[in-house]
This record gives sequence, structure tokens and C-alpha cells, in this order.
Amino acid sequence: MEIDRETEQQHEQVQDAGAPEGGRDERGITTAEYAVGTAAGAGLAGLLFKLLTGGFGDNLLKTLFDHVLELLGIG
Repeated sequence: MEIDRETEQQHEQVQDAGAPEGGRDERGITTAEYAVGTAAGAGLAGLLFKLLTGGFGDNLLKTLFDHVLELLGIG
């Protein structure tokens, strides 16, 4: 029965490892953070796509390209 008590104690330690002193288990918070980060990244990508495919994006890319050519002494 000595082994059973040791196994039970180890099991309790594993269960308590993820919970802080208050007793709440916050191991799943990482998944929520990834979900928020993914949604924010998708929103930013959509905004950039909208900006760069419109007239503003065309002017921005043309200005940037012309500036790089001037720096290289080509344009």
C-alpha cells in the first residue's frame, strides 16, 4: 500500500501544479491569448490589404519605388 500512497501524492502534486494559490487553474489562458493575437493579426492584414490595393497603396508604392531609384542614382 506504500506505492498507492506515493502514487496518490504524485497525482495530487500534478493536479496542483497548474493552479495558483487562489485555486484557479489558468493553464488555458494561453489558448485565449493565441486566439486574440490571431484575430488582431487577421484584422491588421485586412486593413493593410485594403490600403495597399486602393489608390493610396498605388501612390505609396510608386513614391517608394521612385525614392529607391533616386538613392541608387538610377532615376
